[in-house]
Amino acid sequence: MPYSNGIWYDVGEVDGQFINNWVEGVGNIHRPLVPDRPWPSESGFFFEISKGAICAGNVFVNCDQGIFILNSSNVQIYQNTFVNSIATIARNARTPGNDRLFGWHSSTGPDVNEREGHIFVNNLLTGDENYQRPLLYIWQPDTLCKQLSRPMLKQFDNNVFYRYNEKSSIPLILWSPSKKDNCQLAAKSLDEIQKMHPDFLIQSQYFTDNIAPFKSCELGNYQILQSFPGNKSATLLPVEIVKLLGITKNVKYLGAYPPSP
Repeated sequence: MPYSNGIWYDVGEVDGQFINNWVEGVGNIHRPLVPDRPWPSESGFFFEISKGAICAGNVFVNCDQGIFILNSSNVQIYQNTFVNSIATIARNARTPGNDRLFGWHSSTGPDVNEREGHIFVNNLLTGDENYQRPLLYIWQPDTLCKQLSRPMLKQFDNNVFYRYNEKSSIPLILWSPSKKDNCQLAAKSLDEIQKMHPDFLIQSQYFTDNIAPFKSCELGNYQILQSFPGNKSATLLPVEIVKLLGITKNVKYLGAYPPSP
């Protein structure tokens, strides 16, 4: 439903879990994306000013934002499938001292310099021919660039990005912090991110419209074809994540659907 909301873990949460859900139609995916400020309210999974969530095994379809991680720390994002649903991780300078309305909110979560440590692994991010947004948005305001120069992610690999529109002028990833203007890099390839952070995206891949990953978009079957070459990007999961997902055997797979036995 346009302008609706998904699940919002509000301030002060610790070790939240969002596992094996289907989230569809949250917000308005046709709303223009503001490149210098994410919009938090219309998100399938919103985790704000909190610590230590696990978001795994979920499918997000046609959501304004599939996930939104804001001013939080140590969120583990594994095995999710994003279909026309941007994934956003962001931080700003909000503190008890500068928040006149809800100063106590930011005191319940990590301090400004602790809003990092996220993991983003084995996710599939896709956009169809009509999708006019980046697939991933990592954001902080340029006023924080000198103070916070480390990336928000501590592990970022084994993901696959897929766009049907090969000639799109829309960036694949918006990334901060960066030495580019406004502290933001508008990356059109994975190489641009890897040049800044050589430990990221080593086993990740980006595909365009010559190879289809899903069994049937028309029928809403977002299981990945076994023949899709992006499957080779996946890695084995930590034992904790395997248990939460209910997987009987730890095998390498991409996105929300484990391979059939």
